[in-house]
Amino acid sequence: MDHTLSHWDGHSDLWVFGYGSLIWRPEFDHVESRLGRIHGYHRALCLWSRVNRGTPEAPGLVFGLDMGGSCQGRAYRIAAGQVPPIMDALWWREMPTGAYIPRWLSCQTPQGPLQALVFTMNRADDGYVPGLSVDQIVPIVRQGHGRYGPCTEYVLQTARALEAAGIHDRKLRAIARAVAAGHPSTEHPR
Repeated sequence: MDHTLSHWDGHSDLWVFGYGSLIWRPEFDHVESRLGRIHGYHRALCLWSRVNRGTPEAPGLVFGLDMGGSCQGRAYRIAAGQVPPIMDALWWREMPTGAYIPRWLSCQTPQGPLQALVFTMNRADDGYVPGLSVDQIVPIVRQGHGRYGPCTEYVLQTARALEAAGIHDRKLRAIARAVAAGHPSTEHPR
């Protein structure tokens, strides 16, 4: 974390880019949020979850930002004075393992470009699982249940939050519909 924050000037507000659960559960105070897009990475269910949304015997999947394409999400502005305590909590949430690589990336917003801290997929991590099709993802998501609840809830919450924010992710929409079909207790995302 110290190395990552060495790229922050220590007195300006800091932007963090969210692309998955940070959109529907940021869990930190922010003074502003904007829709934004980063280039060079795309949102993917490409990380095994063996604790939070699954178990070692029946893992679920969680989102990572994998190489290629672009990703629309939400950028959050953290007040400069709040950066140290918020980053401590955010680091604990996003970086308990080596699954992500924090990077400072350009984020395009309707109000103009900004530099944001983005947690990208570490392709060398043993939890990285690239290139899964919708047909492969759906049964994994349906089986996963971990410390934070069912993987289905995580995927459906993310799909709903993206739709509510006006973010269109066709692959996630297809996954959410397939996951919800056959689960009468879940609402179909629109």
